[in-house]
Amino acid sequence: MCNKAIFMQGTNNMVVKDVPMPEIKENEVLIKVDVVGICGSDVHYYTHGKIGSFVVEGDFILGHECAGEVVEIGKNVKNLVVGDRVALEPGKTCGKCEFCKSGKYNLCTDVEFFATPPYHGVFTNYVAHPEDMCFKLPENVSNTEGALVEPLAVGLHATDQGGVKLGNTVVIFGTGCIGLVTLLSAKAKGASNVIVVDVLENRLQVAEKIGATHVINAKTTNVIEKIAELTNGRGADVVIDTAGAEITLKQTVDVVRRGGTIVLVGMTPKDEVEFDFMKLMGKEAEIKTVFRYRNLYPTAINAIASGSLNVKDIVSHEFEFDKTKEAFDFVAGNASDVVKAVIKIK
Repeated sequence: MCNKAIFMQGTNNMVVKDVPMPEIKENEVLIKVDVVGICGSDVHYYTHGKIGSFVVEGDFILGHECAGEVVEIGKNVKNLVVGDRVALEPGKTCGKCEFCKSGKYNLCTDVEFFATPPYHGVFTNYVAHPEDMCFKLPENVSNTEGALVEPLAVGLHATDQGGVKLGNTVVIFGTGCIGLVTLLSAKAKGASNVIVVDVLENRLQVAEKIGATHVINAKTTNVIEKIAELTNGRGADVVIDTAGAEITLKQTVDVVRRGGTIVLVGMTPKDEVEFDFMKLMGKEAEIKTVFRYRNLYPTAINAIASGSLNVKDIVSHEFEFDKTKEAFDFVAGNASDVVKAVIKIK
């Protein structure tokens, strides 16, 4: 078997290399990768070389949203067999720290997460991964949908953190992939009024198609006034910022209702951002934050399989493996056209 990988080599550049076939451990499986999503973090590494304190040094493999087929199993693997199609949860945690043992393993400080320096990602033909982080896909869930389980888990975690429930009014800032899967999650949990805000008309159209009650183009509309109008001055029960823009972060406190909840998902370019905490305190509103997700892959897969969540409509572009650099260049330069792009590895 031949194993090739696409390496980021400096910013805005990629090369193809032959790499050794992974050797699996007793509790691991070997996956033939089929579909990998291009995440915003991948594009940020590609164009800037770092995200916060995570800096790419040397040639680096991107990609962490993936699905594929089991082609070999370790001798202690119990629940997967060769031929199973699986979605890969990209983080390998220590399993021993207080966070892992309490179920909040997404906070493990020793996690090895795909495509987070120094750990390589999955833009490669084959990858080894622990059995317990590989989740079998039902027959009616495609590998493309399987690759979208990872971002969907973020959206599910965001709505969990916000406590979204039946009858809620939810405002979502941002209609990238995470914003759109958060919209799907909010609708699935019974939110009756989901207001979505962005500046890209193509993405707002997709948001409307998949269930947004109202869409607001912040380029042409006063966001705060419009949300006040749509909520009869009450504000939203839950406000989720997936955009990570300084202006949207500031606006969350203006549009949350008294006693409501703000959930921060997107990361702002600056570490420190001005925020009106006095207004927040006057409303006795809460702020929750999101760091990846935990214990949500089975839920996400079951929701897709049942038809409760349709993630297929989020995918706007597909590229072949040998066109990965072209795909990244296109995604980085055409935000007004791209909603979600995936790479077909086979």
